[in-house]
Amino acid sequence: MVIPVHDVNPARRTPFVTYALIGANVLVFLATPGVAASLVGESSLTQLCQLQAFLDEWAAVPREMLHDRTPTVVPTGDVAVGPQGPGCVVGPPDYDKSPPLSVLTAMFLHGSWLHLLGNMLFLLIFGNNIEDRLGHVRYLLFYVVCGYAAAYAFALVNATSGDPLIGASGAIAGVLGAYLVLYPKARVWVLVPFLIFLPLRLPAWLVLGFWFGLQAVYSSGAGVSEAGTVAYLAHVAGFVAGMLLAWPLRPGTPPPPEPRGLLWGRQARPRQTWRPR
Repeated sequence: MVIPVHDVNPARRTPFVTYALIGANVLVFLATPGVAASLVGESSLTQLCQLQAFLDEWAAVPREMLHDRTPTVVPTGDVAVGPQGPGCVVGPPDYDKSPPLSVLTAMFLHGSWLHLLGNMLFLLIFGNNIEDRLGHVRYLLFYVVCGYAAAYAFALVNATSGDPLIGASGAIAGVLGAYLVLYPKARVWVLVPFLIFLPLRLPAWLVLGFWFGLQAVYSSGAGVSEAGTVAYLAHVAGFVAGMLLAWPLRPGTPPPPEPRGLLWGRQARPRQTWRPR
């Protein structure tokens, strides 16, 4: 797996929406119950029950999305001791949940720091150029539409699943798909783990094509031991949705600048030409 760190594709305008999305994701993550414990890898039963109750209220659940029905009994966030030992208390929900709206709120929820930082890195690198091409308002609508397409595609294939679906990955995958369509020849600096992290400047079509290929393979369950813990199918669906939405804009998109004389991030000295006197 390659790690992108920078693209050679400057934007003309400040990506205010991309920055706002990153800020909102970070703030929501910090407000999620149990985040403090995740920093040290320890969580109490109370924190786990509170997290489960939080996700049941705000995360998207496939069977709820497709049938527009919510359960009558949910975790309350409290802990009680029963015959089987301590556990999470369940009871009637004290909130009204809208399954379609939960798809939107789920886009700002993340399960770990690694999950959050990985998503925000891709959004920061590739989102600014898509926002620059679409404009602020259209970019925000594009982001949300890709997120919904990814979530409902996953739900259709997992119609009976009661597991919460969280993360901005589907929407960000749409951004990556649009970038592949609009800027396939843009150069992207990546770190390739080969004994050490080797920096390389690769074309976007290779970086993003490789990423999409991995998601497609993983979505089939191949190459992963726990395919059900990550919604790889949502990544695939979001990517394809982004490609389709961006395709009509392809003819009018100016090509990215072609970097010249760059060698490992530094300006290479021009080769000296010797002329006979």
